[in-house]
Amino acid sequence: MLDNRNKIEKEERAVLVGLIHKDQTEPQVHEYLDELAFLAETAGAVTVKRFTQKLAHPDSRTFVGKGKLEEIKNYIQGKDVRVIIFDDELSGAQINNIEKALNVKTIDRSDLILDIFARRAKTAQAKAQVELAQYQYILPRLRGMWKHLERLGGGIGTRGPGETEIETDRRIVRDKISLLRKRLSEIDKQAQTQRKDRGEFIRVALVGYTNVGKSTIMTLLSKSDVFAENKLFATLDTTTRKVVFENTPFLLSDTVGFIRKLPHHLVESFKSTLDEVREADILLHVVDISHPAYEDQLGVVNKTLQEIGAFEKPILTIFNKMDLYEQHTFDPWLEESAKQEILEDLRDRWQNETNGNAIFISALERRNLDGLRATILEKVRELYKVRYPYKSEFLW
Repeated sequence: MLDNRNKIEKEERAVLVGLIHKDQTEPQVHEYLDELAFLAETAGAVTVKRFTQKLAHPDSRTFVGKGKLEEIKNYIQGKDVRVIIFDDELSGAQINNIEKALNVKTIDRSDLILDIFARRAKTAQAKAQVELAQYQYILPRLRGMWKHLERLGGGIGTRGPGETEIETDRRIVRDKISLLRKRLSEIDKQAQTQRKDRGEFIRVALVGYTNVGKSTIMTLLSKSDVFAENKLFATLDTTTRKVVFENTPFLLSDTVGFIRKLPHHLVESFKSTLDEVREADILLHVVDISHPAYEDQLGVVNKTLQEIGAFEKPILTIFNKMDLYEQHTFDPWLEESAKQEILEDLRDRWQNETNGNAIFISALERRNLDGLRATILEKVRELYKVRYPYKSEFLW
């Protein structure tokens, strides 16, 4: 596994930085920083301060400009801040310039996500996928990270020891990437063979934003223990179980959660995991309706499904955590009739948006799970009749 210099140690004090520009409004940036703080917490860091900067576009040298960098420097003096985390991707030169100015380790959102994935990876496949993404992230940033060695070589236009070090590292990284791709290609072939060996079963896959309750729903539907916790990216490896509803069997898979600004290389390296989504017959899109930005999260997942060619599949949208939604939405004095009217409007809206393919549940309270099972069963049976008509008459 790559020795990642950006590992965040437990309870490391962190400062977060976001940029407000023409493509990111101030409310959006604050929402993104909330998520960045949750990512930092998942990685074992504690956020002590947030900074935002308004610029038309990122500063090419320091991302946020010299004045804001000076403000951050003044704040962190004497406060034992160990890491500065930027919400957008930084170049190698920007990282180098910021670290020289602040004398504090600097990482970006992509590096933080890669760190979390590295911590979560348990199987050989997941470890190889994360390692590949790490090397792909580092390769274009090597020159910026080696600026100080270039100067040792005698200045601009010379090929001293710094340049030699860069080229050596590039060869090592490229060789590692090539080796990991071959290893993952072999794992992909094995995974494809395993999927083919599953026989003529309808395949159902749980998808959704990270931390929306997919693994909890997987446990309740399959009646088997699946790891779940209130952290981002609790699940990296796809878990598949055979489930039987009223004599009708199907395969149910839990997949890695999506997130906004997910590093491109991570999506690419997790191709074999995403194949489980691409090859599914039905997708169960789980949404945390209690989250203030649940519509944005729903949009992020739909966009990712479009990018991997899975959006045209039958999709059942499961609005989870209705218990929390009601707690956040309803005042104690609100009359029951008014509550029911609000809930009815909510259901009508999303039934229209999803062409009648929406259901509202609380996995924690086991609310409407029977309705969820019945809906899944209906969709699975419909597909059996179309896909395997000779088999369906024996299933129920």
